[in-house]
Amino acid sequence: MDITVPFDSRQYLLMLGLLVFGRGMDFLSTWTATPNLALEGNPFAKKLGWKWGLLLNAVLVAVLAMWPLSAIVVATASVLVAARNFQSAWLMRSLGEDAYREWHVQRVRETRVSLHLFCLAGNTLLTAVVGAALILFSKPLEVPFAIGMGMVAYAIAVAFYSMLAIWRIHQASKREARRLQALPNPPPDAEALAVETYSRPPDQIV
Repeated sequence: MDITVPFDSRQYLLMLGLLVFGRGMDFLSTWTATPNLALEGNPFAKKLGWKWGLLLNAVLVAVLAMWPLSAIVVATASVLVAARNFQSAWLMRSLGEDAYREWHVQRVRETRVSLHLFCLAGNTLLTAVVGAALILFSKPLEVPFAIGMGMVAYAIAVAFYSMLAIWRIHQASKREARRLQALPNPPPDAEALAVETYSRPPDQIV
């Protein structure tokens, strides 16, 4: 069980600094990649927007800093998310949010689901394995243990939101194909046409 530190203690200020840095990098990387949140993959964060999102995170950071283990877990996961965002932020900005989303959705639709999931598993499981090793070979309530938990939490989050995005993209294509086939004179290549004409692709993970 996580220990609690006093609100005005040195350790609290240290955890607060770690959380501000971690969450700050997450916000900065997201803003760099998608300033209008058009590519934000977390529906809740997208609905909150920048103003309410910053306010909510400020409250959470101030409270969470009282529990060092939880603070390190969240800070670790946040930094890893930020690093992932920065990797593609330059491309998102150079293409533009809408153009990048359409380009990405098109690539997903043209890639076999099995290949996409295989690569996603390699991306997330390898990170989770390192985190699990830190958890396994360290004592509870120690810093390496918390870092390992943060890495595992990051891997789970990436896997979940990535699979959600893949599912939404393919479901959208199927719905559009069914709509085209229900027309009085459906085109012979309705499924292929659905991929080309679907103009509101689901969000990309950021």
